Amino acid sequence: MTSPPGRRERKKAATRQKIADTALRLFLERGYDPVGIREVAAEADVAVTTLFSHFASKEALVFERDDDFERRLRSAVTDLAPDSPLIPALRREVEALVRHCTSEDAAPVWRLIAATPALREYEESMRLRHAESLAVAIAAGPGRTRTATACRTIARFVIDGYSLAREAADPQAALDEIFRMVEAAWETA
Repeated sequence: MTSPPGRRERKKAATRQKIADTALRLFLERGYDPVGIREVAAEADVAVTTLFSHFASKEALVFERDDDFERRLRSAVTDLAPDSPLIPALRREVEALVRHCTSEDAAPVWRLIAATPALREYEESMRLRHAESLAVAIAAGPGRTRTATACRTIARFVIDGYSLAREAADPQAALDEIFRMVEAAWETA
């Protein structure tokens, strides 16, 4: 059983969230490019070094849940019982991520991302990193004898499927179609 986070961890998490919330508010109010890091730090009442101790780049401020999403995808695989099917577990996690990213609250953020080349590029690199991390988790699963190429391919399908479903007019129908193909590819591999 894990113990609840201590005071120091709670303070760090609150500071991180305050910085991310402040940055997102400023970006949505004024646009991404016009807002500088120093302005975000000042508005959040933290030093620039504190901001960078929580976020590696300006782009990371927009994708503040990136690490959590990647961890959740890996956990969908690593926490799976050895005899449980992989693809339904991945689908459940992707469905949760799509629900989060297609909520009404998320729409302004995705419009900001779509309108900002630096954020689109960052999101693409983030998806590739998530796919590689997921591929490693898939390959390491007990009793999985697929090749590294097969694991990487399925991971890419899953991550790209998340993106396609998030952008679809009917995300659920898109997930149904995508995961039929992912399941067939996994069975073929």
